[in-house]
Amino acid sequence: MLLRYSGIVFLLTSVMPAQTQLPPTPKKPVVDVYHGVSVTDNYRWLENAKNPEVKAWAAAETAIARKFLDSLPSRAAILDELHAWDKKREITYGGFESRPGVIIAIKSDPAKQHPVLVAFRSLDDLASERVLVDPDQIDPSHTTNFDFFVPSTDGRYLAVSLSAGGSESGDVHIYETATGKALKDLIPRVNGGTAGGSLAWNADSSGFFYTRYPRGSERPAADMDFYQQVWFHRLGTATDADTYAIGKEFPRIAEVVLSSSHDGHSMAATVENGDGGEYEQWLLTPGQPWRKLAGYADSITQLAFGFDNDAFLLSKENAPRGKILRLHLNQSLKEAQTVDAQSDVVIEEFFPSPAGLCVAEMAGGPSRLRFMSSDGSHSRDVSLPPVSSVYGVSRLEDGELLIALGGYLTPFGYYRFDPNSNALTATRFHSTSPVATDPYEVVRDFAVSEDGTKIPINIIRKKGLVLDGSHPALLTGYGGFDIARRPSFSANRFLLLERGFVFAEANLRGGSEYGEEWHDAGRLTRKQNVFDDFAACAHYLIDHKYTNASKLGIQGGSNGGLLMGAELTQHPNLYRAVVSGVGIYDMLRNELTPNGAFNITEYGTVKEADQFRALYAYSPYHHVQPDKTYPAVLFLTGDNDPRVDPMNSRKMTAALQATATKHPVLLHTSGTSGHGASSKDESFADTADADAFLIHELGAE
Repeated sequence: MLLRYSGIVFLLTSVMPAQTQLPPTPKKPVVDVYHGVSVTDNYRWLENAKNPEVKAWAAAETAIARKFLDSLPSRAAILDELHAWDKKREITYGGFESRPGVIIAIKSDPAKQHPVLVAFRSLDDLASERVLVDPDQIDPSHTTNFDFFVPSTDGRYLAVSLSAGGSESGDVHIYETATGKALKDLIPRVNGGTAGGSLAWNADSSGFFYTRYPRGSERPAADMDFYQQVWFHRLGTATDADTYAIGKEFPRIAEVVLSSSHDGHSMAATVENGDGGEYEQWLLTPGQPWRKLAGYADSITQLAFGFDNDAFLLSKENAPRGKILRLHLNQSLKEAQTVDAQSDVVIEEFFPSPAGLCVAEMAGGPSRLRFMSSDGSHSRDVSLPPVSSVYGVSRLEDGELLIALGGYLTPFGYYRFDPNSNALTATRFHSTSPVATDPYEVVRDFAVSEDGTKIPINIIRKKGLVLDGSHPALLTGYGGFDIARRPSFSANRFLLLERGFVFAEANLRGGSEYGEEWHDAGRLTRKQNVFDDFAACAHYLIDHKYTNASKLGIQGGSNGGLLMGAELTQHPNLYRAVVSGVGIYDMLRNELTPNGAFNITEYGTVKEADQFRALYAYSPYHHVQPDKTYPAVLFLTGDNDPRVDPMNSRKMTAALQATATKHPVLLHTSGTSGHGASSKDESFADTADADAFLIHELGAE
């Protein structure tokens, strides 16, 4: 195959070409000075995605990566296996939302590229199913998907945000649940890749409050992904007639989530200040204007309406693992009563029902569940399978709760919970595994990080595995944004397990596994702890004879991609292969991108001297050394990514390809995806690429 780039002809072979065969990547140094420190950026020119030279360079890199990946012996077999599994897969349902006389659900059909939204009368009457929104019918190119959906209070309507190409730039459409007919109402720019999007219906389903990004010339071009506000739309009217509610007082990087009481008479807006975990709470109650119930300093991270003109709050004030407060809707925060004090585990979330509160807790990764009375006078544990996760709780109209559970070896499924009997009963809504899980087991242990902190590591291995250090292994993690890595089932994981791999997942600081203290220990100037934790888990796998450095691969995405970049630059000899998706690698320039501004409360800013020093100390792009040999690396990114600018992957690739490394450094850019694949087929292709790359580089073929 011949590839033309800038008038030069390159021959692509089935093995990684020598560095001279890569597209020309000239260094064009730009020097910035931060707090007296001069920093040279050799590949600033690769930031401009609109530059034809950059487009041609990225296309050339993708063509080289595509040729290399397609030549790998195991890729075709993996892709065939994925499609074979998919054909055997049963239709599954999830994301249930219950309203009077109707249940809305997400239906995943293996015959389709995307899930569809359906409605039926009850969980026991699937024969009444009717399709409401089918993205494949809306867009035959299969690049459109829904961002979120919200049924109206009475169940008559369904609001759906739709976006294309992985952009997450979503417009809201309204459908009748009885017929699936689309109304004429169309509300633009409700969802976005920076602050997300949300919507809450009023009591009589005549309209809804929604999040609104700037439109037209309301803001300069640089501010169009910021300044989210709350507006109200009345059905049947033009969106130009919508009315402003709140938001002019919100920060530039506000991220708003709206909710309503079960009867739709009261509204709440949870306003996060960027991505760092600071929240305001706003309330709208009958006969009263919107009011701020709690400010950022009050540390109220969740508000949920009860069933007795009350609300429950999750407070982190003097309780980093969380406590639950209760107040009447006309009371102030100072009048709230504590109904559940902080315990030894983390309160993740709670779900009110007429009978009380279902409280989901986390113990370092795995979940615990209990049910308590609304006044906190009594509480009882709900028995769960070991090392499992609670993924969500939905309230049914009959007063029961629908609880989603899963684990590393247990496919995702739904259980009905009766608060009166404390019974958890399996429903028909369960996923099945395409492979036998009985030959495998989960081992949970702890690695010791550099400062002595114990870091949970979860290992999936074949029963009876001989610990002789010979096995290929894959280690993954995340460590940021108060997000926990929880036990979850992935059929794709067995593609590697069945080929002799050991799989390990680390619960790193920066996540929510042990509460706000755990999160805080891995953010801002303490971010290096995350990288030390991950390296400690890698050493654990080697020291306990699961694998050795020549057989150890790592994989992560987004903030986990930053983790991959830090690990491969800080410990280049600890890993043999790296797969990094949509990662952040230039930590000094990230905040200049739209979503990077939202990341400042998590990562910090170069404008503060101490935060600059911390960012510069670990920024992967700035620690690539020309004379070093690095692991084999596969970078995956998407042109339409609204969360992490693809320039990060381009610049990091260029820097690594200019080193003395003898291993392949590949960059694959998708023109139809964003912060993830835009269709099932693209997702399968990405999985086949990543797994085949790891298998090849770790000598597992």
